[in-house]
Amino acid sequence: MKLSWRTVLLWTIPFLVIGFFIWQGSFATNVGNTANTASTRMTYGRFLEYLDKGRVSSVDLYEGGRTAIVEAIDPELHQVQRLRVDLPGTSPELVTKLRESGVNFDSHPVRNEGAIWGILGNLVFPVLLIASLFFLFRRSSNMPGGPGQAMNFGKSKARFMMEAKTGVMFDDVAGIDEAKEELQEVVTFLKQPEKFTAVGARIPKGVLLVGPPGTGKTLLAKAIAGEAGVPFFSISGSEFVEMFVGVGASRVRDLFKKAKENAPCLIFIDEIDAVGRQRGAGIGGGNDEREQTLNQLLTEMDGFEGNTGIIVIAATNRADVLDSALMRPGRFDRQVMVDPPDFKGRVGVLEVHARNKKIAPEISIEAIARRTPGFSGADLANLLNEAAILTARRRKPEITMAEIDDAVDRVIAGMEGTPLVDSKSKRLIAYHEVGHAIVGTLLKDHDPVQKVTLIPRGQAQGLTWFTPNEEQGLITKAQLMARIAGAMGGRAAEEEIFGDDEVTTGAGGDLQQVTGMARQMVTRFGMSELGPLSLEGQGGEVFLGGGLMNRAEYSEESAARIDGQIKMIAEHGHKMARQIIRDNREVIDRLVDLLIEKETIDGEEFRQIVAEYTEVPEKEQFIPQL
Repeated sequence: MKLSWRTVLLWTIPFLVIGFFIWQGSFATNVGNTANTASTRMTYGRFLEYLDKGRVSSVDLYEGGRTAIVEAIDPELHQVQRLRVDLPGTSPELVTKLRESGVNFDSHPVRNEGAIWGILGNLVFPVLLIASLFFLFRRSSNMPGGPGQAMNFGKSKARFMMEAKTGVMFDDVAGIDEAKEELQEVVTFLKQPEKFTAVGARIPKGVLLVGPPGTGKTLLAKAIAGEAGVPFFSISGSEFVEMFVGVGASRVRDLFKKAKENAPCLIFIDEIDAVGRQRGAGIGGGNDEREQTLNQLLTEMDGFEGNTGIIVIAATNRADVLDSALMRPGRFDRQVMVDPPDFKGRVGVLEVHARNKKIAPEISIEAIARRTPGFSGADLANLLNEAAILTARRRKPEITMAEIDDAVDRVIAGMEGTPLVDSKSKRLIAYHEVGHAIVGTLLKDHDPVQKVTLIPRGQAQGLTWFTPNEEQGLITKAQLMARIAGAMGGRAAEEEIFGDDEVTTGAGGDLQQVTGMARQMVTRFGMSELGPLSLEGQGGEVFLGGGLMNRAEYSEESAARIDGQIKMIAEHGHKMARQIIRDNREVIDRLVDLLIEKETIDGEEFRQIVAEYTEVPEKEQFIPQL
C-alpha cells in the first residue's frame, strides 16, 4: 500500500502536537530542577564547616529553603565547585550567619507553571489520542489493505490482477501435455468464445486439477493466468475459513460479486479440500462453519442465479475427500488429472529447468530421465537444484554426471553420511546389501540392479538401488513374488552367512514392505488360494471416526485365512532368497570383499562379476520412445 505525503503528514501532526504538550509540561515542571543540578552533594554539617572557614562564596536557596546550591572552594583542588546541600529548612540563624560571613545569598520562589502545564497536558493528550485514532480509522477504511480493513472480516482476501503477469506461459510447463491441452481450451473459450458458441457449446463452469503434490497444478494455473489475458482472482481454500461464524460464506459471496463485475474472468482456488470436504463427515457432523462456506460456494458456482463468464479453477491432491455436490457437472465440469510425468514428460521438465543452469555437454537429459521414474516435476526441479548446489560446493565450473548421481541419491535416500570403518558390522551390512542385489539379479522378473553401496544415507547404513526396466501401470504376480524374494534377500544372507542367532534389525523395513505387498496380493488383487476376491478397499478412512462403526468387510474366519496366506507368501519368498544365497556363496563372498574395498559397485559391473559364476537371466530392457 502506497501512502501519499499528505496522508503521512496528517498522520504525523497529531502525534507531534501531543509530543509538544508533553514536552512543555515536562519543561515547566523541571525548569527549577535544571537550575538545581549540581555535580556533587554536600552534607549540611560540612556546609556549616565550610561556612565557618570562609570557603563559601555564594548560596542560592530553592524549594522554600529546603535545598541550596553552594559555590565553595575545595581546599585540595583550590577550585570553585557547585555543590548541592539538603537543608533542614530556612531558619533565621542560617540567614544571620550568612550575612555575618559576607556570603552572597538569594532565595528563589517555587514556580507553579509546571502544575498548570501538567494538568493541561493530561487533558489534551486523551482528547487528541481519541481524535487521532478516529481520524486514522476513518481515513484507512476506504484504502485497500489499510488498518481499517481489520474490521472487514467478511471481505474476500483474493489477490486480484486485471492482467495477470505471472511470468509463466504454457511453454514453461512440460511433462503434462494432456492437462495442458484441456486447459488450453479454457483459454481459447475466454479469448474466442464465438468459436464454441457457434456450435452450441457453453463455457465450462469449473475445472478441477487433481494430482499428487509437486506435479504442477499451481504452475498450470499460473500459465492459464499468463495466457488468458483476462482478470484473474487467486485465493487459497484455507483463507475462506475463520473462527467467526459466517465469515467464510461472506467471503465467498464477496469474491463472486467482484468476479461478476469483471467477467469474463478466472478464479483460482488452491487446496480446495480445505473448504470443500464432504459435509457431515466425522463424529458430530463436522465443522458447521466449513459446511456453510461450502454451501455458499456450491450456490455461487451453480445456483438459482448462476454465473456467466466466470471460470473456477481449483487444485487439490485429495479429490477423495471432496463433497459429491462439488464434483458434479455444472460446478466442476472437468476433472483434469495431473499425474507424474512419464519418460518423455521428464525429459521435457528437465529441459525446462536446465535452461538457466550450466550443464556439461556430455550429460544426457535422457539418461537422467531414465534414472528418475516416478519423479514429479517438483522432484526433478529439486534434483537439478541440488546438483547445482553440489557443483558450487565442489568449485566446479559446470554440472557433471557425478553431481547428478549424488543429487539423485540425496533426493531419494537423504544426505550422505560418514562411511563405516572396516569391522564386523560393515561386513555384515555388505552381506545384507549383496543379498538383496544377488537375488534381484538372478530372478528374471525382478528389476535390474543399478548400484550397491555401503555409504550411509538417511537412516540406512547401506543401500541397494533397483531401476524399473519399463514403465507400466500393471504388475504381474511373478513380478510381485520376485520383489518379495528380493526384499527378503538381506535377511536370507544374514541367516546363511552368520546363522540365525546373528540376524540384525536391518531387515525391519524390508519385512514391512514384504508384509504390505503380500497383504495386497491376498486382499486386493486376488493372487492367493482364497480366490479372486477383493476383501479390502483402496484406502483407509480419512475422517475422524469415519470407520468407527463400520463392520468388518470379512468374517473372523476369513481374517485368519488371510493371515495364513500372507505368511505363506512371505515364507515362499524367504525360501527362494535363501536358496539363491546358498547356491551362489562363492560369488557373494567375492562381491562382499569388492564392496568393502570400493564401497560402491555399479550395476553393470555387478552383473558382469555374477555372470562369471552363473548364468544371469535376460531381462527386458526399457527403450524409451521420444
